[in-house]
Amino acid sequence: MTVSLFEPPIRIDDADGLRRVTLADPGRRNALSLRMIAALTDAIAQSGVDDAVRVVILAAEGPAFSAGHDLKELTAARAMDDRGRAVFEETMRACADLMLAIVRCPKPVIAEVAGVATAAGCQLVATCDLAVAAETAKFATPGVHIGLFCSTPMVALTRNLARKHAMEMLLTGAPVDAAEAQRLGLVNRVVAAETLTAETETLARLIASKSPLTLKIGKEAFYAQAEMGLAEAYDYAARVMVENMLTRDAEEGISAFVEKRHPTWEGR
Repeated sequence: MTVSLFEPPIRIDDADGLRRVTLADPGRRNALSLRMIAALTDAIAQSGVDDAVRVVILAAEGPAFSAGHDLKELTAARAMDDRGRAVFEETMRACADLMLAIVRCPKPVIAEVAGVATAAGCQLVATCDLAVAAETAKFATPGVHIGLFCSTPMVALTRNLARKHAMEMLLTGAPVDAAEAQRLGLVNRVVAAETLTAETETLARLIASKSPLTLKIGKEAFYAQAEMGLAEAYDYAARVMVENMLTRDAEEGISAFVEKRHPTWEGR
């Protein structure tokens, strides 16, 4: 099934439990305009409540995964009486809501990056649960080149990279290639450009074969414990583990393992 929303910013394709959400505005380098952000946020929210969707893949058309915020849109707002403050605030708030929607989505979200991901586009990659990049992909937080520190992308980077690696990207604005991005922890896998979609979907299908309830429990717990102190995190994780053990899927999964058969997930 193919559905178009807010043509042209995104395209949605569903197949076998995988939802591919494609940024489809290559002429604007898939910039995160307010319209693009709204479309993506809606797509993520709908995916989260659609039982047919097991895994979401974020991909993009054209040579750029996303060039970040739409600077033309933001610059036009400077003509307003408040010099653009209201639009700037709305854009940053909407972008933060998108990133939180990805983290809070009960379905795993995988970024499939073929081209360049810069500024908030790099933030989008870092925010996704996993990322697969083509060898041709590049990543950067180049705001310092134009007098604008990438403060919001910084939030995602510092939660995925070692601090000094994140700080170097932020302070220099220099691009890193896919291999370096993998070394830094920004992406999980680097593959040949011609096999990018196939490799991403293989990973997505592997994840989709697991209990959807277990994935939901695990993703929520992963992000929650990461913000806690060590003792609090262990207490929290123990409670999650107990509740998880009491689910029907855990009972079925353990029984299937003991009986050497494939489990049948019920999502409860």
